[in-house]
Amino acid sequence: MAVNDLQKETFAKLLNQIRTQVSMLRSENKDLKRENLKLKNKIEEIQNDKTDVFSSISESERIAMRHQISNLIKQIEKHTGE
Repeated sequence: MAVNDLQKETFAKLLNQIRTQVSMLRSENKDLKRENLKLKNKIEEIQNDKTDVFSSISESERIAMRHQISNLIKQIEKHTGE
């Protein structure tokens, strides 16, 4: 009968340790989810603040750039014999 009581006590201690670990892991998981949400929001904010190169220049500058690129392509084609 003493072995049975010892087993019950050991089981209760181990079960309590498991409950403590589960509680700690749940708390850590909650903290990590909160931190993950903050980081996602920060990434989204950074992405929203960014603009591409072409959105920051005017239409006339885009047309001039397109014309320069076309001329460069023509020069390359002439040079390569195409």
